[in-house]
Formats: sequence, structure tokens, C-alpha cells
Amino acid sequence: MPSAVDQRDDLWLAIKQISQSSSDSDYIEQLVPIMKDARHTNQLLQAFDQYSNDRESEIERICSANHQEFIGSVDSLLKVRSGTVDITDEILELQASIQESADKLHAQKQALKESRNVRQNINEANAALNDCLEVLRLANQVYELLKEKNYYAALRALDELQTIHLKGISRYSLAGLIDKSVPVAREQIREAVKADLSTWLYRVRESSQFLGEVSFYYTDVRRTRNQERSEADSRFSKFKLNSAIELVADETDEFDVLNNEEAGNETDFTPLFEAMHIYDTLGKREQFKAEYAEDRKLQKDLILPQTLSLLDEECGELSSLLESIAGFAIIEKATAAKTINLRSQADIDELWDAMCARAIELITKALPQVSNDELLLRIKGRVALFMLTMEKWGYSVSTMNDLLLTLFSKYSELLKSRFSEDFTEIVTTDDYMPMTLNSIEEYDKVVTVSWYTPEKEREELTFPCVLPFSQMYPLCCIDVRNFLNQIYLFSDDYFQKSSIIDETLRTSLDDLLCNEVCQSLVDRLASQYPGQIVQILTNVEHFETACHELEALLFEARSSPAATGPITLQATEKFKTAKKQASDRIFEVVNSKIDQLVETAEYEWMATKPASEPSDYMKEMTRWLSDISNSVLLALPEEVKGFVYFDALSHAKDAILALPLDETVKRITPAAVSALAMDTRYLANFVEGLGDPLLLDNLDELTQTVQLMGAEDHMEYFDVAQRNKKYGKVDAMKGQMLIAKVQEGATIASQSPTKPPERERFGTLGSRFRFG
Repeated sequence: MPSAVDQRDDLWLAIKQISQSSSDSDYIEQLVPIMKDARHTNQLLQAFDQYSNDRESEIERICSANHQEFIGSVDSLLKVRSGTVDITDEILELQASIQESADKLHAQKQALKESRNVRQNINEANAALNDCLEVLRLANQVYELLKEKNYYAALRALDELQTIHLKGISRYSLAGLIDKSVPVAREQIREAVKADLSTWLYRVRESSQFLGEVSFYYTDVRRTRNQERSEADSRFSKFKLNSAIELVADETDEFDVLNNEEAGNETDFTPLFEAMHIYDTLGKREQFKAEYAEDRKLQKDLILPQTLSLLDEECGELSSLLESIAGFAIIEKATAAKTINLRSQADIDELWDAMCARAIELITKALPQVSNDELLLRIKGRVALFMLTMEKWGYSVSTMNDLLLTLFSKYSELLKSRFSEDFTEIVTTDDYMPMTLNSIEEYDKVVTVSWYTPEKEREELTFPCVLPFSQMYPLCCIDVRNFLNQIYLFSDDYFQKSSIIDETLRTSLDDLLCNEVCQSLVDRLASQYPGQIVQILTNVEHFETACHELEALLFEARSSPAATGPITLQATEKFKTAKKQASDRIFEVVNSKIDQLVETAEYEWMATKPASEPSDYMKEMTRWLSDISNSVLLALPEEVKGFVYFDALSHAKDAILALPLDETVKRITPAAVSALAMDTRYLANFVEGLGDPLLLDNLDELTQTVQLMGAEDHMEYFDVAQRNKKYGKVDAMKGQMLIAKVQEGATIASQSPTKPPERERFGTLGSRFRFG
């Protein structure tokens, strides 16, 4: 605080200036601050008094020097004094005014202070209101972001609101209300994310079939490329699709099944990633995993139909089913690859196994409706393409192998049934005549499809050309080859059960050849037409040869590398047996005809006149044997043909010998012996004309027996040496019986040349019942 001396100096200086001023108001404002304080008023008055006394002393001093001037100064002083008094009054008035102003100022100051307090309260209220408004703005922003599907930003804004902004207004009830709404907002965000994820899952499920279709297309492209690679370089032929070599060869291919512009396919996993991120932020990762797994299980059930039809020629429903399963499974693999710890391998395998099991169940249930082997082959093709595609994605397709076995079993049954009908039609509609070809082109076609080795070279042929077999043989060969090819068609792509194919092919082909071809031919041996029987024999012989060729072909073509040992067809032995049956049937038919002809023989065993010419039956029999030799039996191999003739002549010999040995023939006259001898010579001449000495030797028993009957001295027969020399082929008992009949007949003929009894004339009729 300043000293009193200093203060007085200031007052003194001010009063001095006032006194020297030409105006009373020039420096009055300088006194205002001093006059405001009551303590300074006395000092001011004292200063004025001091100044006045000083001025008076100065005036007296001056006056002492100059009285007149003093008197003038006194007058001036009095005027000054009078002015001073006036100023003092003014000062007092001013002081009172100032005091009044100070009171007013104090009141205003108090009002200002109160106003400042109110203003501060208003500012604080305004700040609090702004804070609350900011909180409300952030709260509204959370819902705006939620509407804009900006979930993570909404969640971050919600966290910021709760951790930062709510703390600033924690003393207000609004904070409590908003704080209580934060969990609700979080749940709304979670539900919104869940709804978006459900929409994404729906879209993914709807696009699964298209994704599967694209993946099937890509697999088919790879398969074509692999086949072209194998054709260009045989070293690649042993490497199947999805093998390590094939995958390496295709590693430069950048075809992305999930995102491909050419296919118009784009799979965006952003909603899934966002949902995972939101759930992670909310600390509900395990809940998300569980909900996602449950959603995928439900979607798996939605893509699987309740029923399936396999009757569509294009396999539309089956393709849709397999494509949907493939697309669904590919999404699962892609999800596992693009996320961490969301989908376990066990979860993926569980869904995969369930879908495969359901697909197998649907296909198996619908399979009995399929009756077309070509349609079944297309069904197998779709299944195999599905397996190849999913194997590329790392899925196990072992459960589908049983389905392929079921399909193959059904396929082989349908194929066998169709070819069985074809074989039956071929066998029943055949004309059983040697096949005639009119051109070299026809010949080449027949030789190409048939297992046939021509006797002549191709250049030596002339047309029309007649082949030994009928047209059923090449037609059956064509069907056999087609059956082989169509069975092996099933082994393409993925079917690994090659041993089953080989065994099924062998048994089915064996069954077709045995039952539908061989047995049908054997059944037709009941025919009475030798030409048809001969043709059947020829066909059977060629079928036997074809079976041997088939055994070698099946051995070379079998697809199982583990199989060892030769392949044997039962049909080979069956055709061999059928050939023997056909031969026997030819013998039987020929012998039956000979029996019929011999039964027409009408020898008059008691005839008195010798016959002038051979019997009609003998002429007919030799003519018939000649005809079948030059026509019917011409197609037979020479050895078979020789056997037929040998057997036929043996049978004719026995049948002719049985005529005089019949029990009803009691006596035989020389004339009857002469007729029998004439027929025997006629037959021997015919056989001799055939040029086969063995056939002529076959008649030795007949010729020697007839010679014995016509001999003049029958006693030679009883001489062993003579008998062995002249009648070595004659049966001892038969020879004796005939000698007795001839001797008795000669005796009666010499006694009475009358007509023999009717009973003896027609005694040969009894033989019809023995040889018929």
C-alpha cells in the first residue's frame, strides 16, 4: 500500500494543476477516483487547506514587497477562496453523487454477479444439454448405421457411446436409460447381422445348383483335356482324372469355380466374414459357430428332395440333385478354407455323408422304374461325374461305390434282357439257309464282325458268294461284340470294380450264349427237315469256334490287373455238346427216312418168278441219298458228311437184313433171293459210285449174307475155313436162320409153283413196327 506522503504529493500536484488551469473542469475527473474513497476526502480537504495556506503565505510575502499587488492578489485570492468553497461544495455534491453511483454500481455488481452465476448455470446446463444431445446423436447414429447395414461401425459407435460419452453424463438419468438400451442395441445389431447372414445363406443355397453345374462342366473339360493328352502321349493313358500327374499337368489352369466371369458365377463371402467379425466383437464366437452349423444342417435338408424320378431322358432331376449337393459341399470346403476355426472337418464330413446317404437312398428307391439300359448308362455317367468332381475337392466318395455296383448290376440285367430279346429274335427269324453275299463290301462286313476264317482268299472270291453259316451267326456275333462294348462302357471314368465287370461280362455272356442261342438251336433240332438240322449243325460248329475266340478276347480285354489264369466259357462245351446232338439228330433223321423207305419194300418171299428190275424203294432210297449228298449234306464238313453216309448205309444194311429175318417170314424162294440180290447189287453200285471204299465195305455183311442165301452149296457155310473166306461178315446165327428159310422155300418152290399165301407175301409189314 503507498505511503501518505506520496498520496499528499499527488493531491498537491493535482490541486496545483487545478489552480493553474483556466477551466474548473479540466482535471476534475482526476479527483474522481480519489473522491470515491471516503478515506481520501479528508486528505483532499487537508491538501486544499495546505495549498490555501501556502498560497496565503506566498501572497503575504509578495504583498510585503508590493502592497498594491498584494491587495490585488488578496482580491484574487478571495476570489480563489470563494471559488474553492464553491468547488468544495461541488466536490461534496460530486462525492454524494459518486456515493450514490457507487451504491448503484454495487447493486449492479451484485446483479452482475448473480447474472454471472445464472449465466454459468445456463452455460453448464447448455453444456450438459449439448453432451446429452451428442449422446443422443450417437445413439441415433447407431440406428442409422444399423439401417445402412454398417454393423461394425454401429457396434464401434455403441462401444464409444458406452465407454466414453456416457461417462460424461453419468450424473444424468438419460445416461442410465441409454446404458440400459445398449444391450438391446447390441442384440438388434446381432439379429440384423444374423438376418443378413440368413439371406446370404439362402442365396448361396439357391446358387448351389449352378455352382455344381459349373464345377461339373469344369470336370468334363478336364476329362476331355486328359483324354486328348493321353491320345497325344500314351504315357498319360494310365493316369486317371484327379491323379497326381493329371493335377500337375493342369496346374496352370486358373479356372475358379467360385468366381468365374465366363460362367457368370460369383460367390461373395463378405456377409459371412462380417457376421463372424460382429460375433467376435460381441464375444459370441461359439454361439455363431453353433448357429451357423445348425443353419447349414437345415439348408442341407432343403436341397434334398423327398422323391426322385430317373425316367427323364436328360437326367434332369438327378443332375439337379447331384449339382445341388456338389455346390453345397464346395461352399463348405471354401468356407473352411477362407475362415479360421468356423467349420471343423468333422462337421463338413458329417453333412457330406448325410447328403450322400440321402442321394443314394433316393436313387436306389427310384432305380426299379428304369427299364432302359442306355438311360441307366447316362445315370451312371452323372454319378461318375459327380464323384470325379467331389474327389477333386477332397471329399471321400467311397460311399458312392456301392451305388455304382447297384447301378452296374441293374445295367447288366437290363443289357442282358435286351440282348436276350435280340438273340431270341435272331434265332427265331433266321431262315436257316446258307448266307448269300452279293458284293465284296457285304463280305468284308460279315468277315469283320464274325469269327470266321474263309477257305478262299479274298481275291479268289466270286459273287454271289455263299457262306456256310446262316445270317443268324454274323448277327449274333454283332450282338456279342455290342454286348462286350456296352458292358465295358460302364468301366469308364470312376468305376473301379473291374473284376466285377469282368466276371459279370463272362457270366452274362455265357448265359446268353448257352440259353438264348445254343439252347434255342438245340430246341430246333426237333425239326424233321434235314436241311435245317444240317444248317443248325453248321451254325453250332461256328459258334463253338467263336466261343474259343471269345475266351481269348475276354482274356486280353479284361480290365482287372489282378486276374490270372485263362477264361473258360461254359458255352464252349455247350456248343460242342450241341454239335454232337445235331450230328446225332442228322443221323436220326436220315435213318428215319431210310426206315420209312425200307418199310415200303414189298418183297414176295414166296415168289416163283425172279424180279426184272430193282425194287422201287431201293431206287427211291438211292435217289434220296444222292439228293441229300448233293444238297443238304453238302454244307457239312467232309468228315461229318462221311459219318452221316456211313451211319446211313449201316442203318440201311441192318434194315434190309431185318426184312428176311422177320419172324413172319418163314420161307424164302430162290426168286425172292434173286430180287433181294438185285437190290443189294443196285445199292452196292450206288455206294461204289460215291468213291469211298470205306462206305462200300460197310455193305459187306449185306452182300455176303445175300450171297450166302443164293449160294448153291450152303454146306460151305458150315466149313469154318470156307465161311471165314467167303462169309466172314455174316452173323453165324442169322446165317443159319436164313439158310433154313431159303432151303425150305426152295423145297416148296420146287414142289408147287403156285402163288404164295397172303400172309407170307405181306410178312414184311411186321417190320414197320420194329423200325418205325
